[in-house]
Amino acid sequence: MPNRLIHEHSPYLLQHAHNPVDWYPWSDEAFAKARTENKPIFLSIGYSTCHWCHVMERESFENEEIAAVLNRHFVCIKLDREERPDIDHIYMTAVQSTTGSGGWPMSVWLTPDRQPFYCGTYFPPESRYGRPGFRQLLERIHDAWETNHAGVTQQARQITDLLHQHAGAGDGGGMLSATALAAGLQQFQASFDAEHGGFGGAPKFPRPVALNFVMRAGGQDMGLLTLRKMGEGGMFDQLGGGFHRYSVDERWLVSHFEKMLYDQAQLVVSYCEAFQITRDPFFVEIARRTCDYVLREMTSPAGGFYSAEDADSEGVEGKFYVWQRAEITDAAIADYYGVTEPGNWEHGLNVLHVVGRPAPANLADIRQQLFTIRAGRIRPHRDDKILAAWNGLMISALCRMAQVSGEKLYAAAAERAASAYVAGELKRTPTVPALLDDYAAVATAFVDLYETTLAARYLQRAQELSDIMLRLFFDETHGGFFMTDGRDASVLVRAKEEYDGAEPSGNSVATLLLLRLAHMTGRAEYRTAAEKTLHAFAGRMERAPHAVPQLLCALDFYLHPPRQIVFVGDPAEFLPVIHEGFQPRQVLLMSREEATPRPLVNGRPTVYVCEDFVCRQPVTTAAELRQLLG
Repeated sequence: MPNRLIHEHSPYLLQHAHNPVDWYPWSDEAFAKARTENKPIFLSIGYSTCHWCHVMERESFENEEIAAVLNRHFVCIKLDREERPDIDHIYMTAVQSTTGSGGWPMSVWLTPDRQPFYCGTYFPPESRYGRPGFRQLLERIHDAWETNHAGVTQQARQITDLLHQHAGAGDGGGMLSATALAAGLQQFQASFDAEHGGFGGAPKFPRPVALNFVMRAGGQDMGLLTLRKMGEGGMFDQLGGGFHRYSVDERWLVSHFEKMLYDQAQLVVSYCEAFQITRDPFFVEIARRTCDYVLREMTSPAGGFYSAEDADSEGVEGKFYVWQRAEITDAAIADYYGVTEPGNWEHGLNVLHVVGRPAPANLADIRQQLFTIRAGRIRPHRDDKILAAWNGLMISALCRMAQVSGEKLYAAAAERAASAYVAGELKRTPTVPALLDDYAAVATAFVDLYETTLAARYLQRAQELSDIMLRLFFDETHGGFFMTDGRDASVLVRAKEEYDGAEPSGNSVATLLLLRLAHMTGRAEYRTAAEKTLHAFAGRMERAPHAVPQLLCALDFYLHPPRQIVFVGDPAEFLPVIHEGFQPRQVLLMSREEATPRPLVNGRPTVYVCEDFVCRQPVTTAAELRQLLG
């Protein structure tokens, strides 16, 4: 018999719908049962493409004996972290604060009023890896609940007080200066791997927000080396395009093979920017192949983008992607991709990565042949959730690809995906209300669509969503944005998140969005809210700039007012010039969207370029514009 998760929409919850565990979704029904029966809640958080989540399910949640203990002593709730990052954030903070680390699967025990009292991540069924066995742990927690209830509840209150302190209102009132930018660059330089690129050692994550910052703050060499090494390494799918989640080594060779939409989106932007800086076709080719992967494998019939692909296929991590030497019949291709008899991974298998120079003349043909062979294998599971925030990031990426490549198919794909968000209430998924990061990312996508197409309706929609975002999430008293709108009483703490990790925080995206819109629309309330947010987190930027690199990008934009480029008449001749170079501090605008539209010059399409509150002489040819922009 399936459990209650059978009625859910999340692929992750549906994966657990036939477990013998009596799972509940996050719901009032579950909380009421815990209160009525005076049982603690076991909250298990993960996502559908998480390798260790699969392991814990196989070992424990499909185990009849362990399930019986869970059902007897606990009310069990299963949560998809990608659907509810607000709840995930609260309990991940508890895990990290009490254990010093975190990750998924997340395992947290709560009182019936949702206060955490014991926290952890993966637990094996029996004690190993230095971790207690899950069944024994369940019995110990049950015993503590029954025999030391006062101690358990006191611990829950202490952890909850800690969560309220973490939720906080930022530092408030801090000074805004370039000191944080210099300190941030220094911190990234100190951890930079000058041989392989990236920051720190193994395991190595791409963290595009860090690349965004160093590319703007004087560390372009670090960013370019990192992007080249990643693009040549095994973390990039050399046959199908797109990036895996992270590298288990420092060389970007052996991947943890899941693919996340947010990584594809952010890295496309990074590679497009690298191309603008260098004009090296390598970078735009990696961006193109990543976009093509998303459009081929991760796009719904309606045009929205799916969330992720699993690391595992047929129960084996990476099986879809790796090769034996005997399967690669062309010796030059084997040499180019570093394929050997002993292999560079487990069991004589090879992860393809670029080691040969130069590329064989028949590379494209052989790559297509290998791709066709691989297509006959059993594909990894795909999580077909369509999340507003991640779709916003991907729409922005396709806009950037359209700008640098001039290829209309990417702009068309961006507009098609955005059609789901052009009107009506914004939701994270069809069944989950939108959070701050959904509003911030989707509104930013509409700004990027406007700067790509210069269609006025996109700028209007960006303002509509930004206005709602300010009303629902902005803290007028202390500055900064809450993750949630405060209407869901089941959320224990109304938190603000500024940490820029694998994804940029909602506060970082919202701040840069509002600064851009302020310069495009002249609306002072946008700049005021952005400025208050920067002040709220100024102390964080000064003390730990490496933790908030995307917020530092917003600070950079704030401290260096952008160049404003205004078009009158048909802009088609000028847009390729605008997008040739890397210009992160500029905004584009059609004159018809200005309060006082500007005139044509001699009846010709015209461009006005203004910066530092001064406008240059208008120009009417692409050559003049190129000279003016330097």
